[in-house]
Amino acid sequence: MQIQDYIDHTLLKPTATIAAIEKLCKEAREHKFYAVCFNSCYTKHAKDHLRASRVKLAIVIGFPLGAMSTEAKIFEAQNAVANGADEIDMVINVGWLKSAKFDWVQKEISGIKKAIGKKVLKVIIETCYLNKEEKIKACELSIMAGADFVKTSTGFGGGGAT
Repeated sequence: MQIQDYIDHTLLKPTATIAAIEKLCKEAREHKFYAVCFNSCYTKHAKDHLRASRVKLAIVIGFPLGAMSTEAKIFEAQNAVANGADEIDMVINVGWLKSAKFDWVQKEISGIKKAIGKKVLKVIIETCYLNKEEKIKACELSIMAGADFVKTSTGFGGGGAT
């Protein structure tokens, strides 16, 4: 495997334009990156630009705060998959985790995993807001709920992204 096989070429700025997403897809095709990652509103459009390539679509949901209803996240995930997403990157509800509503967090993750079937689910836990015990708990809940990966940051918090 080559380094590009591990790269998710990402554009999550709220000011991202259609032209910028098209450029992201073009760069991912040219460099043979593993995936492109962006907000769900561009899923169908980007899928059309990537049809003849192996580049996967990794779509964020509940981004960047994770503070919407579980039902809204499930709908967003299902819609992204219906429009061509290969992977879903969901943001957990940090407030629920900090309130020790662990069953709510786990049910939300497992509900999204169930909704997307065999598609890859990555859980973003936003570590800059969590203490050590909460980070451990968030990882445990993600594993128990069937997530495939845990990510540390949206890049929009006060730290945690590299």
